[in-house]
Amino acid sequence: MKNMAYTLNPHLPKVRRDAADLVRRGWGVRQVARYVGVNPGTITKWVKKAKVYGHVPIPTLSSKPKHHPDQLSDGLVWKIFHKRLAVKRCAEVVHRELINEGVSVSLSSVKRTLDRLGLLKKRSPWKRYRVPMDRPNAAVQGDLVQVDTIHLPVARGRIYVFTLLDVFSRWAYARAYTHATARTAKNFVALAQAAATFPFKVIQSDNGSEFGGWFTDHINSIHRHSRVRRPNDNAHLERFNRTIQEECLDKLPKTVKDLNAAIPKYLKYYNEKRLHMGLKLHTPLQALTTKCFQAID
Repeated sequence: MKNMAYTLNPHLPKVRRDAADLVRRGWGVRQVARYVGVNPGTITKWVKKAKVYGHVPIPTLSSKPKHHPDQLSDGLVWKIFHKRLAVKRCAEVVHRELINEGVSVSLSSVKRTLDRLGLLKKRSPWKRYRVPMDRPNAAVQGDLVQVDTIHLPVARGRIYVFTLLDVFSRWAYARAYTHATARTAKNFVALAQAAATFPFKVIQSDNGSEFGGWFTDHINSIHRHSRVRRPNDNAHLERFNRTIQEECLDKLPKTVKDLNAAIPKYLKYYNEKRLHMGLKLHTPLQALTTKCFQAID
């Protein structure tokens, strides 16, 4: 006879279930043991487990010992747990806090304990890896253009205001939409490029879903993602987002029609008349039209 482990299923939990089912249907324990290729005592254990699990694959239990002579005491585990809840920081900070309090424990032990307690933030296996790209120096207009999305809560859902800013000149563009998708982001950038007098060489965005792989593949510029949890990467645009909300959006009814009717008027003022401290009290239009102008980052 062929070995049952290869004829039925290569996965051992299912092999255990099928072997116990053969005994239940009248096969002898030794007959099943010869058929599967294991000891009769193993079949007996599988039959006992099948009474507990039922007609489902019998899982492989961990071989980890229940106790270890060098394991951390319950009191030390308790301290690590409460210190993590108190400081709400990473394992390295928790370890240093404990050391400062005179608690002797290794960093690896702190990490293992926090991992066991489910208190470590791990990278999602589904998160797409993006090749790091150096941040370009905004020497002229278009060298670095930042794009972002403002989420405005309304009675039924949200309104999304896409914003764009050229770091060199502080020239800005914005438009409201009902959805924040990659296609919407791509269309917004196309409208901004049509309104601008200079080409967008590098577009920088955060890691929002609307700026994912499809967006990267369908724009005519180099796409750079800002670093995770590094808000300074998009500092210029974040400041514009606050400005446009305080001076324009907060004063308007929260509908796409009303917002898109008012935003162009505000952008004309922002780009042509509003003086900027970061531009030596010049306007974005002056920064674009004056050849010798040098902006201050």
